[in-house]
Amino acid sequence: MRHVITYGTFDLLHYGHIELLKRAKALGDYLIVALSADEFNALKGKKAYFSYEDRKRMLEAIRYVDMVIPENNWEQKPHDIDRYDVDVFVMGDDWTGKFDEILGDKCEIVYLARTPEISTTQIKTDLTGKTNSGK
Repeated sequence: MRHVITYGTFDLLHYGHIELLKRAKALGDYLIVALSADEFNALKGKKAYFSYEDRKRMLEAIRYVDMVIPENNWEQKPHDIDRYDVDVFVMGDDWTGKFDEILGDKCEIVYLARTPEISTTQIKTDLTGKTNSGK
């Protein structure tokens, strides 16, 4: 069984998120989503509209997602890969190259193109005229 993992906040869930999850799942048999905890988002200077628990419930309802775990810090990625026997690490292409050095000897790394016409930041901007760092 091929395990795939991806990380993110997944706030204001939209079709770009669904596409990313669908494409990530297609790279293996079992998709793990490491969902940024509210406390970790605060450390990153982000504020999600939905709580961690609400975002987790939404992700668990998506057929491509097999497991949701909390992302509590930047350093946990190598440990997650070992703990969950991960074969493929997936992130959006805006992160290209960022994880190659620390994860390259542990698993395959795939950077997927984001859906260009949609992002959480764009939704927030359109609705409020303000931005909140993050996608």
